[in-house]
Amino acid sequence: MITKQEKREFLDKAVEYLEKANICVTQEEIYGIEIADYGLSKLKECGLAILVYVNTDRVCAKELIMLPDQTCPEHRHPPVEDEPGKEETFRCRWGTVYLYEEGEAAANPKCTVPEGDDEYYTVWNEIELKPGQQYTLKPDTKHWFKSGPEGAVVSEFSTKSRDHLDIFTDPNTARETVLAD
Repeated sequence: MITKQEKREFLDKAVEYLEKANICVTQEEIYGIEIADYGLSKLKECGLAILVYVNTDRVCAKELIMLPDQTCPEHRHPPVEDEPGKEETFRCRWGTVYLYEEGEAAANPKCTVPEGDDEYYTVWNEIELKPGQQYTLKPDTKHWFKSGPEGAVVSEFSTKSRDHLDIFTDPNTARETVLAD
């Protein structure tokens, strides 16, 4: 649960970061930005601002905006019906983002996980993305990511997004953000 004030402050920062990344958005798009805290009630540590441009049966394009040192919790995009799960490409637009996925663990990872959540972060193959760099995740791959100390803006290009079906390692994670009064 987050407060309306926390949501407003993050939305203001998201717009500021989009401007720093030279990404033009309309007022209507700004109103459509989702603030996700993943039900963990620690928005500054775990969360995202998400601007969806398009999400059809075939493709999806989004901007993911992150506060400094903010984490998107570990999850995967499972197979759905006859599809293998969402394939997604992350392209860093501003700041730095550290992506962790299945594979050989980094000897000295540059990031830490939110305090007390060690058991919910199990993959440590580290990919560092700076502006202009991108990386593609295969479907159904466990992953998480964290912004650098200045925050980050990341464009996501993927197959159809079904965020409500994502499987999170932490069973306390919820896709819907609840607002307190």
